[in-house]
Amino acid sequence: MARQFLLVQLVGLGVLVAVGGVLAYLNAADTVNDRARNRALAVARTIADTPSVLTDVTGPNPTALLQPFAERVRGDAGVDFVTIMNLDGIRFTHPNPELIGEEFIGNTAAARAGGVVTETYTGSLGPSIRAVVPVFDAGHRVTAMVAVGITVNTISADLAGRLVSLIVAAAAMLLVGGVGSFLISRRLSRQTQGLAPAELSRVFASYEATLHAVREGLVLVDADSRVVLCNDGARDLLGLTESPVGALVSDLGLAAPLAEALAAGEARLDEIHVTDTRVVVLNSATVRSDGVDGNVVTLRDHTDLQLLSGELDTTRGLAESLHAQAHESANRLHTVVSLVEMGRTQEAVEFATAELTLAQQLTDRVVGAVAEPVLAALLLGKAAEASERGVELVFTDDTALDDTRGIEPRALVTILGNLIDNAMDAAIEGLADGRPKVIVTVRVDGTELLLRVADTGRGVPEEARAEVFRRGFSTKPHDGPAGRGLGLALVGQAVRSNRGTIELDRDHGAVFTVRLPISDEASR
Repeated sequence: MARQFLLVQLVGLGVLVAVGGVLAYLNAADTVNDRARNRALAVARTIADTPSVLTDVTGPNPTALLQPFAERVRGDAGVDFVTIMNLDGIRFTHPNPELIGEEFIGNTAAARAGGVVTETYTGSLGPSIRAVVPVFDAGHRVTAMVAVGITVNTISADLAGRLVSLIVAAAAMLLVGGVGSFLISRRLSRQTQGLAPAELSRVFASYEATLHAVREGLVLVDADSRVVLCNDGARDLLGLTESPVGALVSDLGLAAPLAEALAAGEARLDEIHVTDTRVVVLNSATVRSDGVDGNVVTLRDHTDLQLLSGELDTTRGLAESLHAQAHESANRLHTVVSLVEMGRTQEAVEFATAELTLAQQLTDRVVGAVAEPVLAALLLGKAAEASERGVELVFTDDTALDDTRGIEPRALVTILGNLIDNAMDAAIEGLADGRPKVIVTVRVDGTELLLRVADTGRGVPEEARAEVFRRGFSTKPHDGPAGRGLGLALVGQAVRSNRGTIELDRDHGAVFTVRLPISDEASR
């Protein structure tokens, strides 16, 4: 590619210099001819206006007086001939004395009529540029004529001197232009790694196909926080409908923490960010190469993994609750056996049936109110976990849900599971005396599914309400590999994904109310 570029530049430069040289030569030739013509005319008029010339041409021996004068003027003015003649064209003077007395060769009609003749004509000295002017007497009558000429050979010698300068200038231009083209081609060769245009095209096409085919997102941001590159995966993960290339990161409408991470000029490792529809893992690294400063950001979809992690946490919670219940059941069974061995059968029966009745009542209450098995299992597991942690988990009397009303059970598990977990933590940490309490409501309210979770904790401070659903916000200490502040962010994401709303109120503790729209068919 560099060689082709150099060849094209050299050919173009050569053509440009050649055309310029021809035009300059033609211009120089015209200039030399015009200057010769003007000089001949000026000398002829000067001679014609000389008083002695008028006197001598009318005297008895014009040649004897005019020839020395004409030769002196010819030498001083740098012209090739000065011819003074009568009205019939008979020469009184000439550089070649042998031609004196002969008729002048050339056009003189206009001069005889009182005008001026300027022409290129081949005379006795060869081709020349000449001027013929009249000599007037006191009555302004033409009494003689003066012809002054410069031969073409003299003009060509003058032009040749200019031609040397022109050739030197053209050669210098070719040399400078050639060296410049060579240096540019060398730089181009280094920048293109010596690849030919077809190879560059294939490399670009393969890179472009790779960047837009991978599911992972790739974003390149320059030092001015403008997007230089954004592949299809990144646009999908960031929820962008149009190409953001050339736009400022701050103008993309992203959440403040995510926009800050994209534009940050520092390395970041496995940061979790929550958008309206996805959970993404962000990694970034700074790039400084060949004077280009920027930030390369890779994005991975963490949504499904995060949801699976939430379900795994729920399953783990259920398993721990079942383990605790099994341990407690073993204790109760030992108590019953001991009472039987002591002969206290009536007390054994009453103790066993009382525990079974309480457990069965809770199970019947949840299963009867919530028909969705996944959601019912979640609520039973949370009830067992609450009992183990010493929290009273209460389901309001109006809790009832025959199906999920067209809403994904996974979304309901995410919303209720995280809200109940946060509520239990808040109730335990915020209650100075008495038993911590969490109140749950799940019911259909017109065309909406209402989910409400309240606790008896300290509630959320007024100044923190605007930040409570932001990724990373938490009133509890950060622990674990991912820290805290993700649960409510996932709740907010799930609510937005289902076109719902979430409200935070305060009634002794915090009250979270989620409303999810349901279809008319589902409500009927």
